[in-house]
Amino acid sequence: MPTNLQPSTFNYLWWQTAVIYQIYPRSYKDTTGNGIGDLRGVIDKLDYLSQTLGVDAIWLSPFYPSPMKDFGYDVADYCDVNPMFGTLADFDELVAEAHQRGLRIIVDWVPNHSSDQHPWFIESRSSRENPKRNWYVWADQPNNWLSVFGGSAWEWDEATGQYYLHSFLKEQPDLNWRNLEVQEAMFNTVRFWLERGVDGFRVDVAHFIMKDPKMRANPPAKEGLAFHRPHGDYDSLSHENDKGHPDTHKIYRRFRTLLDEYSQTAPRMAVGEIHIFDWDEWATYYGTPEAGLEFHLPFNFSLLKTPWEAAAVRRVVDELEAAIPDWAWPNYVLGNHDEGRVATRFGPEQARLAAMLLLTLRGTPTLYYGEEIGMSDVEIPIEQQLDPFGLRVPGWGRDRCRTPMQWSANPNAGFSPEGSATPWLPLAEDWRAINVEAQLEDPTSTLSFYRQLLAIRKENPALRQGSYAPLEGMPEGCFVYQRSEAGQTFTVALNFEPIPQRLSLNGKGRVVLSTHLDRLDKGNLQSFTLRKNEGVMIQMQNAQ
Repeated sequence: MPTNLQPSTFNYLWWQTAVIYQIYPRSYKDTTGNGIGDLRGVIDKLDYLSQTLGVDAIWLSPFYPSPMKDFGYDVADYCDVNPMFGTLADFDELVAEAHQRGLRIIVDWVPNHSSDQHPWFIESRSSRENPKRNWYVWADQPNNWLSVFGGSAWEWDEATGQYYLHSFLKEQPDLNWRNLEVQEAMFNTVRFWLERGVDGFRVDVAHFIMKDPKMRANPPAKEGLAFHRPHGDYDSLSHENDKGHPDTHKIYRRFRTLLDEYSQTAPRMAVGEIHIFDWDEWATYYGTPEAGLEFHLPFNFSLLKTPWEAAAVRRVVDELEAAIPDWAWPNYVLGNHDEGRVATRFGPEQARLAAMLLLTLRGTPTLYYGEEIGMSDVEIPIEQQLDPFGLRVPGWGRDRCRTPMQWSANPNAGFSPEGSATPWLPLAEDWRAINVEAQLEDPTSTLSFYRQLLAIRKENPALRQGSYAPLEGMPEGCFVYQRSEAGQTFTVALNFEPIPQRLSLNGKGRVVLSTHLDRLDKGNLQSFTLRKNEGVMIQMQNAQ
């Protein structure tokens, strides 16, 4: 039986009880008519986020000045706003307006690499004698390290006669985090946004920043250690030396200390993008109370790698509960700007089941924009694809899950004003039916389901912060567990199969929500039938 910290011993902070909602700014709301979303578009939708939907925090993907070779993850200035998204004044207004509504703001921080157009790199490559030469990773001879986006991780610089390291695109040179000046400069960029009132940071490819100082070659791949999706020739090696060196933890202990300094006035947090599927290694990114704390939440991507079957999903949840330190807090992710959409991966009925799972497990959930209306992947012809990863690894492009938010049946799905430029990516074909405006009018819609689910979670401590306990003896194909806190208990029963399943549950209770949105059963639960693909939340009588 997994163990976890008893709620009575925990002083819960906002990031533990919050539901985080990721916004990809290019695709959320365009207010200028140029076909690209912007910060003012996010401001315009704050009431939707805080009141209509009911989330607690917003994570904004990069909005910094950038040549957009990797759509903002190639940062040319860490302390400004790209004019296509607005201004610093717009950002300040966004923070103020969000805080007035009780919403927290999390921004992306990209420490592993900058753009090759960043002033630091322009200086670094200007000559071997430049003071910023050692701000990036240069070598006379390349080793066998590979880029995540394909090919060698080393690019020849003709002017200075050396190679520079890029773990991703050649336009994204890796910063040298072994240089103390780099550390201080990058931590100053964190201070810049903390001073502007941000509540947290999502740290991009967090475990990449420290490499083997001897630059040793990587050995051939070991079975089971690859990413959760194909990465072409990158998967041919075991990436033991080009990321995740133990010294990485020293950096994030310093980072945590900086956040804690600012947390004296308001709690700040950091969540790290860490694609590690060995639980013991993954858990090290929490740090320790003895050596020093690191991330509040290392992103848990395990469900992205797991077959969508009840037994497999339960096994992952139980493994997490067993692996996580008693003092630490779990989290779950089912989608983001790099992954296919939930409705496409699982189908519309199972997408609701997935939402119930995500929002009732113990820990902090992160939602991706558009999942609340059941947006699906958009098949984009190769000639219209923009994602550099997809252009290098055909069939795995990320454009398909980054298409514009579908707000209404108006032109451009309400994403851009009527008469605007064509949106930067094509709309889904179903936008006239699958949109926020239409679903707000339909009490059986996916959005109506999300609204009820989020409201129930917010109103009940057992679902926000209670303990987790799986129930045994359930039919194959069902995952059933309880969340309990201070005398309140909810049973969550999820049927992963396309056939009905009969459960025998101890006690009495009432169904407070079904993924079908059509029943509020009450009474004895000894013989309880879940319909195909159905999930239910039951408030147990002893909790009333």
